[in-house]
Amino acid sequence: MLELEFRSTVRKCLPAAMLIAMAIVASVSVVVATEPEKPARPFPNVADYDAFVKETDREHWSFQPVAPKPIPGVKQVDWVRNPIDAFVLAKLEAHDWKPNPPATAGQLIRRMSLDLTGLPPTLEEQSAADRLAAVSTEQSQNDVANHGDQLISLDRMVDELLARPAYGERWGRHWLDLVRFAETNGYERDGTKPHVWRYRDYVIQAFNSDKPYDRFILEQLAGDELPDANSETVIATGYYRLGPWDDEPADPKEDRYDQLDDMINTTSQVFQGLTLACARCHNHKFEPFSSLDYYRMAAIFNTLQRPQVGRGDLDAPAGNRDQLAAQARRDAAIHELQLQIDAKRDRFRVTYLSNPDLKSQLPVAVLDAFRTEVAKRNDEQKRLVQQHQPAFDQELTAAFSVELKTEIEGLRQRQSELRTSLPDLPRGYFLIEPAANPPVTHVLLRGKATSPGAIAEPGFTKVLVAAQPEFPSVGPTSGRRLRLAQWLADPVNPLTARVIVNRVWQFHFGEGLVRTPSDFGVMGESPTHPELLDWLAHWFVNEGRWSIKSLHRLIMTSNAYRMSKAWNAEYAKVDPINERMWRFPYKRMEVEPLCDSMLTASGQLNRQMYGPSMYPAVPKQALEGHSDPNAVWLPFNERDASRRTVYAFIKRSLVVPLLEVLDLCDTVRSSAQRNVTSVAPQALTLMNGDFVNRQSAHFATRLEREAGADTKSQIDLAWRLALCRQPKGAELEAMLQFLAAETQSQQQSHPAITVELARHAALVQMCRAIFNLNEFAYPD
Repeated sequence: MLELEFRSTVRKCLPAAMLIAMAIVASVSVVVATEPEKPARPFPNVADYDAFVKETDREHWSFQPVAPKPIPGVKQVDWVRNPIDAFVLAKLEAHDWKPNPPATAGQLIRRMSLDLTGLPPTLEEQSAADRLAAVSTEQSQNDVANHGDQLISLDRMVDELLARPAYGERWGRHWLDLVRFAETNGYERDGTKPHVWRYRDYVIQAFNSDKPYDRFILEQLAGDELPDANSETVIATGYYRLGPWDDEPADPKEDRYDQLDDMINTTSQVFQGLTLACARCHNHKFEPFSSLDYYRMAAIFNTLQRPQVGRGDLDAPAGNRDQLAAQARRDAAIHELQLQIDAKRDRFRVTYLSNPDLKSQLPVAVLDAFRTEVAKRNDEQKRLVQQHQPAFDQELTAAFSVELKTEIEGLRQRQSELRTSLPDLPRGYFLIEPAANPPVTHVLLRGKATSPGAIAEPGFTKVLVAAQPEFPSVGPTSGRRLRLAQWLADPVNPLTARVIVNRVWQFHFGEGLVRTPSDFGVMGESPTHPELLDWLAHWFVNEGRWSIKSLHRLIMTSNAYRMSKAWNAEYAKVDPINERMWRFPYKRMEVEPLCDSMLTASGQLNRQMYGPSMYPAVPKQALEGHSDPNAVWLPFNERDASRRTVYAFIKRSLVVPLLEVLDLCDTVRSSAQRNVTSVAPQALTLMNGDFVNRQSAHFATRLEREAGADTKSQIDLAWRLALCRQPKGAELEAMLQFLAAETQSQQQSHPAITVELARHAALVQMCRAIFNLNEFAYPD
């Protein structure tokens, strides 16, 4: 009765509109409750998923086999130095266009040096360019011969640049962009990935040694499963583990598939140029990729596990199974010897402490604490033992008899011999496959780990294969990743060679022949020069034998690469984005060669290669938001921080502001192309930033040291070191006037300053202005 009265009272208080809404909800509820249940929709099976891919889908250009294309005939035959020129020229001539004239020798040497090594040419190389330029301007009857000599000299320059260690540092950074390299895990704690820098070093060494690209694929995807696996190939598999990792996920099952998604997304984009990750929750909306295709790939990677203890992210010794077993046997032998040493010390310790005539420098209470059994010590005794352990050990060792010392020394010598005969394996950061029996993988309905559907066996993207391959076990592991790597590295794969030659072309020219370098699917752009792309891919595999350096050499010895950047208003009206390749494009340097060029000009570049990363200077304000500012970033050491920028520590939650503002790549996912922005913070950083001002001061000191006190000589050397050319007459006059005015201004602002210091301060300002020139940021 009371309940009925309460309801009546509430109804009187509710607005009429709300009562109407409640009535509607009630009526709907009744209908739902009384309607008979519909039968559950059956889960799709394998045949349903595979039916999603039609035969017509295989007709897309990038899914077709790579076939050799005939080299086209052209009218301007003398312009063609290699087949690349013929393909480029044929497209231009089809529109009655002509390619741009060649760049000057000086421009080309700076372009090639920054392109291949990320460093400006030396003064000696600039002098060689001057000699080439002088030769090419001799009498007209010698023009043809001289032009040929110049090209031969430039060709030799390409080979010399490719042979330098700096080449791997430059081009290794391009690969690190693609594989989302960073040295921390991201998320809240953003812990450091131990020894992950070894993967970076592996990449640099791979480029310097011209490791064939097919082998490069095998080592990164299945380096531990190769018959000739070793420490290097195992470290290469750190590729899988480079992405972000949540050390305390809210849903561990969901997080497991997020980790697999990172591997699938990166692998499909980097090696195949496909957006397969879009099929995680449903069949791809725009591409012929089913959810089963996605989970076939997941089944390949689901064998991998992360070495960890709780939140702790662990590294591991890198070696093949025989090497690991040998190290384990060595460690067991060393441990057994240590037990013998400990036993001898313990026996002597008991005798030593039980001696009634013991003469010790330690207090009686401390000795009593050491005499007490470990399990029976009280808190005070534990404290005393911990405090005085070093002094007691030293006193105990000094009391050893000659015989005991000899015995222990002999055991330690055997330990040392074991370590010398079999040194420790390098430690690396990689996933492991502990057993040959992989877990069952399901297609997840709507991508949810709690909604398993059909079983997904390992396999490849259906549109690319006539039939799914077998995945035989190779022994201790499942062999699935090795089978995937072999398929990707197979010359008949329609995508692998096309994707990598397009990437190399893109890093040379700023844009690829396919301008969506990680999307060769239906939604990606079509190639601007499809015949050239296929010719290059076929050449790369067959004649080039998967050699990246050979591909560089082919591209850079072409006249297409050596065109000038001169503007043609008529052509630009029709083709403003240079799809027909009528000129060499403007291309701003990335942040790494920009910083490295400043270090080179200032004379501060530290050429130390490899090893743990260096920590560039970070403004104090950037650290203040962290709970422990002193621990989040190591103290600044200028000598170490003057190494090449590729060795800078990349922390996901704290990217060095200088790198971030100058468009460092996305560190969370694969970056096929860096953003190229022009924003105010860039200008402010280059004008007022600590790094630029520090290098400007070093640059000025170098000019004074190497050019002497003559102002004109200082300006000339500054132009050579920074811009790789001599200053023009107007530039020289402007700088002379600037230095005079700035010196006077310094003296007026600081009356006590000496003339020498005023001139130095003016020179520093000139150097800072040079670093801010547009010409400094562009190769030529």
